[in-house]
Amino acid sequence: MSVIRVGSAPDSWGVWFANDARQLPYDRFLDEVAEAGYRWIELGPFGYLPIDPEQLRDELDSRGLTLSAGTVFEQLHRPGSWDAVWRQVSRVAELTAAAGGKHVVVIPEMWRDSATGADLECRDLSAEQWHAKTSGVDRLAKAMYESYGVALQYHPHADSHVGAPAEVYRLLESTDPDFVHLCLDTGHISYCGGDNLEIIGKYPDRIGYLHLKQVDPAISTAVTTDDVPFGDAVRRGVMTEPPTGIPDLPPILAAIAHLDVDVFAIVEQDMYPCEPDRPLPIAQRTRKFLSGCGIPALHFTPEDVR
Repeated sequence: MSVIRVGSAPDSWGVWFANDARQLPYDRFLDEVAEAGYRWIELGPFGYLPIDPEQLRDELDSRGLTLSAGTVFEQLHRPGSWDAVWRQVSRVAELTAAAGGKHVVVIPEMWRDSATGADLECRDLSAEQWHAKTSGVDRLAKAMYESYGVALQYHPHADSHVGAPAEVYRLLESTDPDFVHLCLDTGHISYCGGDNLEIIGKYPDRIGYLHLKQVDPAISTAVTTDDVPFGDAVRRGVMTEPPTGIPDLPPILAAIAHLDVDVFAIVEQDMYPCEPDRPLPIAQRTRKFLSGCGIPALHFTPEDVR
């Protein structure tokens, strides 16, 4: 039986950027995520939480919180991108490791501007670009592990070159299974037309991390039909509070529970921007829903696991 450690992230509190006046200050986020009953969290955008390792550890320890992972974007299909990507990844990986985290979630850069919706590059990669991306991700995963001891968890994303099922499968089939693991974001997979259970069934050994998220099927269909940018889709409420959306989470968690793995399952509900008093009640209800869905492998505190 697997051990699934359930946590949350700044994303569920409407945090997308390191600095934004519309976002909660980090100390309120930390207070509220602990109040909601979660004990594992992610860094969120680099610079939102303190980047001094000692200060970060103190802030987490004072609230009984533990870091699960950092997060960073990549654009390794672009020529000459390695140095810039590695600079960003290395600072996130270094802080993550210093604060006790063992994972870095790596997300493909989106092909269109999240603010304006304008296409920034071609929506489809050439064969040469695919090779650059997959070989670059392999190199990145090995460098992260060798330099900082953290595992790369690759996160398919809407409006990116790795989102649709065929793209996810191509990424997995073209990268080293010993180093490149999949962060299965249940919402993004559904948003992009994929089947979470099918991915688990086809690639059970690649599942290294989870983001628990649901989409509103009616809104998702509408924004796909109208080619609405992901940022606008979020503002329309495409990511919804469990259990009101899809995919159904208990069957996915049950499938993970039978893989005999130790994974984090980080609750995310994209809500940028949102009213400051909105996230906490949602987080509390979501935790209650998950704890009552009948999956014994779910653990919400380190004490549960011991």
